[in-house]
Amino acid sequence: MKPRLLFATTNLGKLKELRGLVGETVEVVSLKDLPPIPEPVEDGASFEEIAAKKAREYAAATGLPSLADDSGLCVDALGGRPGVLSARYAEGDDRARYEKLLRELAGLPEAQRTASFQCALCLAQPGGEVHIEVGRCEGRILTAPRGSHGFGYDPVFFLPALGKTMAELTSEEKAGLSHRGEAFRKMRPWLAAVQANGQHPR
Repeated sequence: MKPRLLFATTNLGKLKELRGLVGETVEVVSLKDLPPIPEPVEDGASFEEIAAKKAREYAAATGLPSLADDSGLCVDALGGRPGVLSARYAEGDDRARYEKLLRELAGLPEAQRTASFQCALCLAQPGGEVHIEVGRCEGRILTAPRGSHGFGYDPVFFLPALGKTMAELTSEEKAGLSHRGEAFRKMRPWLAAVQANGQHPR
Protein backbone atom coordinates (compact mmCIF):
# COMPACT_ATOMS: atom_id res chain seq x y z
CA MET A 1 0.00 0.00 0.00
CA LYS A 2 1.28 3.45 -0.86
CA PRO A 3 1.91 5.87 1.99
CA ARG A 4 -0.84 8.45 2.26
CA LEU A 5 -0.43 12.19 2.48
CA LEU A 6 -3.28 14.57 3.19
CA PHE A 7 -3.16 17.78 1.20
CA ALA A 8 -5.38 20.00 3.30
CA THR A 9 -7.34 21.72 0.56
CA THR A 10 -10.63 21.55 -1.29
CA ASN A 11 -9.17 23.57 -4.18
CA LEU A 12 -9.10 21.17 -7.13
CA GLY A 13 -6.56 23.31 -8.98
CA LYS A 14 -4.06 23.10 -6.13
CA LEU A 15 -4.73 19.37 -5.68
CA LYS A 16 -4.05 18.67 -9.35
CA GLU A 17 -0.79 20.64 -9.16
CA LEU A 18 0.44 18.76 -6.09
CA ARG A 19 -0.45 15.33 -7.46
CA GLY A 20 1.53 16.20 -10.58
CA LEU A 21 4.49 17.30 -8.47
CA VAL A 22 4.45 14.29 -6.12
CA GLY A 23 4.01 11.61 -8.78
CA GLU A 24 2.87 8.05 -8.15
CA THR A 25 4.89 7.13 -5.07
CA VAL A 26 2.47 8.66 -2.56
CA GLU A 27 -1.33 8.57 -2.46
CA VAL A 28 -2.35 12.21 -2.11
CA VAL A 29 -5.80 12.56 -0.57
CA SER A 30 -7.74 15.78 -0.13
CA LEU A 31 -10.27 16.91 2.43
CA LYS A 32 -12.99 15.83 0.03
CA ASP A 33 -11.75 12.22 0.31
CA LEU A 34 -12.22 12.10 4.10
CA PRO A 35 -15.15 12.43 6.51
CA PRO A 36 -15.94 16.07 7.37
CA ILE A 37 -13.32 17.73 9.57
CA PRO A 38 -13.85 21.16 11.19
CA GLU A 39 -11.90 23.81 9.29
CA PRO A 40 -9.20 25.66 11.22
CA VAL A 41 -9.83 29.38 11.59
CA GLU A 42 -7.38 31.13 9.26
CA ASP A 43 -6.49 33.93 11.64
CA GLY A 44 -2.73 34.09 11.16
CA ALA A 45 -0.99 37.28 10.10
CA SER A 46 1.29 35.58 7.56
CA PHE A 47 1.21 32.79 5.00
CA GLU A 48 3.55 30.76 7.23
CA GLU A 49 1.35 31.04 10.33
CA ILE A 50 -1.80 30.03 8.48
CA ALA A 51 -0.18 27.08 6.68
CA ALA A 52 1.31 25.76 9.93
CA LYS A 53 -1.97 26.01 11.82
CA LYS A 54 -3.87 24.15 9.09
CA ALA A 55 -1.26 21.40 8.74
CA ARG A 56 -0.98 20.79 12.49
CA GLU A 57 -4.73 20.64 13.08
CA TYR A 58 -5.43 18.32 10.16
CA ALA A 59 -2.54 15.99 11.08
CA ALA A 60 -3.87 15.75 14.63
CA ALA A 61 -7.43 15.13 13.43
CA THR A 62 -6.62 12.47 10.82
CA GLY A 63 -3.45 10.76 11.97
CA LEU A 64 -2.00 11.40 8.50
CA PRO A 65 1.04 13.43 7.57
CA SER A 66 -0.61 16.63 6.38
CA LEU A 67 0.57 19.20 3.92
CA ALA A 68 -1.07 22.62 3.95
CA ASP A 69 -0.32 25.68 1.96
CA ASP A 70 -1.30 29.26 2.25
CA SER A 71 -0.59 31.40 -0.72
CA GLY A 72 -1.66 34.62 -2.27
CA LEU A 73 -0.95 37.59 -4.44
CA CYS A 74 0.96 40.54 -3.01
CA VAL A 75 0.69 43.74 -5.08
CA ASP A 76 3.30 46.38 -4.32
CA ALA A 77 1.08 49.35 -5.22
CA LEU A 78 -1.54 48.08 -2.76
CA GLY A 79 0.89 47.73 0.13
CA GLY A 80 1.02 43.95 -0.25
CA ARG A 81 -2.72 43.41 -0.58
CA PRO A 82 -4.62 41.20 -1.08
CA GLY A 83 -1.97 39.01 0.61
CA VAL A 84 -3.38 36.51 3.11
CA LEU A 85 -6.88 37.64 2.11
CA SER A 86 -6.38 36.73 -1.57
CA ALA A 87 -9.05 34.01 -1.55
CA ARG A 88 -11.51 36.32 0.22
CA TYR A 89 -10.65 39.52 -1.62
CA ALA A 90 -14.08 39.75 -3.27
CA GLU A 91 -17.38 37.90 -3.05
CA GLY A 92 -17.85 35.34 -5.80
CA ASP A 93 -15.46 33.39 -7.99
CA ASP A 94 -11.89 33.82 -9.25
CA ARG A 95 -13.05 36.20 -11.96
CA ALA A 96 -14.77 38.46 -9.44
CA ARG A 97 -11.53 38.66 -7.46
CA TYR A 98 -9.22 39.52 -10.33
CA GLU A 99 -11.72 41.98 -11.78
CA LYS A 100 -11.78 43.81 -8.44
CA LEU A 101 -7.99 43.89 -8.54
CA LEU A 102 -8.00 45.36 -12.04
CA ARG A 103 -10.42 48.06 -10.93
CA GLU A 104 -8.18 48.97 -7.99
CA LEU A 105 -5.17 49.28 -10.29
CA ALA A 106 -6.99 51.09 -13.11
CA GLY A 107 -4.86 53.82 -14.65
CA LEU A 108 -1.66 52.72 -12.93
CA PRO A 109 1.31 52.61 -15.32
CA GLU A 110 3.00 49.29 -16.13
CA ALA A 111 6.09 50.07 -14.04
CA GLN A 112 3.96 50.41 -10.91
CA ARG A 113 1.99 47.18 -11.39
CA THR A 114 4.64 44.88 -9.89
CA ALA A 115 3.45 41.96 -7.78
CA SER A 116 4.48 38.57 -6.48
CA PHE A 117 2.77 35.27 -5.84
CA GLN A 118 3.92 33.94 -2.46
CA CYS A 119 3.42 30.51 -0.93
CA ALA A 120 4.15 28.92 2.44
CA LEU A 121 4.00 25.13 2.52
CA CYS A 122 3.91 23.28 5.83
CA LEU A 123 4.27 19.53 6.39
CA ALA A 124 3.03 18.37 9.79
CA GLN A 125 3.34 14.87 11.23
CA PRO A 126 0.69 13.47 13.59
CA GLY A 127 3.27 13.59 16.38
CA GLY A 128 3.52 17.35 16.06
CA GLU A 129 6.71 17.82 14.05
CA VAL A 130 6.44 20.53 11.39
CA HIS A 131 8.56 21.82 8.55
CA ILE A 132 7.87 24.96 6.52
CA GLU A 133 9.21 26.07 3.14
CA VAL A 134 8.36 29.18 1.16
CA GLY A 135 8.34 30.11 -2.52
CA ARG A 136 7.95 33.33 -4.47
CA CYS A 137 7.29 34.25 -8.10
CA GLU A 138 7.72 37.82 -9.36
CA GLY A 139 5.64 39.42 -12.09
CA ARG A 140 3.24 42.24 -12.79
CA ILE A 141 -0.49 42.72 -13.16
CA LEU A 142 -1.91 43.23 -16.65
CA THR A 143 -4.88 45.46 -17.47
CA ALA A 144 -6.95 42.54 -18.84
CA PRO A 145 -6.92 38.75 -18.39
CA ARG A 146 -5.14 36.37 -20.77
CA GLY A 147 -5.10 32.58 -20.89
CA SER A 148 -7.43 29.78 -19.86
CA HIS A 149 -5.26 27.55 -17.65
CA GLY A 150 -4.59 27.73 -13.93
CA PHE A 151 -6.89 29.37 -11.40
CA GLY A 152 -7.14 32.35 -9.10
CA TYR A 153 -5.27 35.41 -10.30
CA ASP A 154 -3.30 33.50 -12.96
CA PRO A 155 -4.98 35.22 -15.96
CA VAL A 156 -3.78 38.69 -14.92
CA PHE A 157 -0.34 37.75 -13.52
CA PHE A 158 2.23 38.40 -16.25
CA LEU A 159 5.73 36.91 -16.34
CA PRO A 160 7.93 39.36 -18.30
CA ALA A 161 10.73 36.83 -18.91
CA LEU A 162 8.32 34.51 -20.73
CA GLY A 163 5.95 37.06 -22.20
CA LYS A 164 3.02 35.04 -20.86
CA THR A 165 0.55 35.13 -18.01
CA MET A 166 0.49 32.30 -15.51
CA ALA A 167 -2.77 31.17 -17.15
CA GLU A 168 -1.00 30.77 -20.52
CA LEU A 169 1.50 28.24 -19.17
CA THR A 170 1.22 24.47 -19.37
CA SER A 171 1.02 22.59 -16.08
CA GLU A 172 4.67 21.58 -16.50
CA GLU A 173 5.81 25.16 -17.16
CA LYS A 174 3.87 26.45 -14.17
CA ALA A 175 5.29 23.80 -11.85
CA GLY A 176 8.78 24.78 -12.94
CA LEU A 177 8.53 28.41 -11.94
CA SER A 178 5.51 28.99 -9.71
CA HIS A 179 5.67 29.98 -6.07
CA ARG A 180 4.07 26.66 -5.10
CA GLY A 181 6.46 24.71 -7.29
CA GLU A 182 9.45 26.40 -5.65
CA ALA A 183 8.15 25.68 -2.15
CA PHE A 184 7.45 22.07 -3.11
CA ARG A 185 10.95 21.52 -4.50
CA LYS A 186 12.39 22.77 -1.21
CA MET A 187 10.04 20.39 0.63
CA ARG A 188 11.10 17.29 -1.35
CA PRO A 189 13.54 15.87 1.26
CA TRP A 190 10.81 15.91 3.93
CA LEU A 191 8.22 14.41 1.59
CA ALA A 192 10.74 11.69 0.79
CA ALA A 193 10.57 10.68 4.46
CA VAL A 194 6.80 10.28 4.13
CA GLN A 195 7.37 8.05 1.09
CA ALA A 196 9.93 5.96 2.99
CA ASN A 197 8.08 5.62 6.29
CA GLY A 198 4.52 5.16 5.06
CA GLN A 199 2.23 6.70 7.64
CA HIS A 200 -1.40 5.57 7.76
CA PRO A 201 -4.50 6.66 9.67
CA ARG A 202 -4.85 5.60 13.28
